[in-house]
Amino acid sequence: MTLKLREGVFTTETEYGIALLDEDHDQYWTLNPTAAVVVRTLLDGGGAAEAVRALTAEYAVDADSADQDVRELIGELRSAGLVEEDTGRRTQGRRP
Repeated sequence: MTLKLREGVFTTETEYGIALLDEDHDQYWTLNPTAAVVVRTLLDGGGAAEAVRALTAEYAVDADSADQDVRELIGELRSAGLVEEDTGRRTQGRRP
């Protein structure tokens, strides 16, 4: 399972991590560096397992804790309506 941003949601890199901009609802979310690693991995076509590996490679976190964090973040992104399952078609873009 890979995710993509919903139409109207864009990312922008910040000094701290990533900001997600929801233009349809005039809202934004700032993600810390660990959440940014997860989101980058997912948006680059990786799944939850790849995001867990990316976290454990970059930070001193065990795989079980990383797995829980990844699943919670994905759930929060879905609950906020920011992401949807990627069907393989790339119609939305990421802003620099």
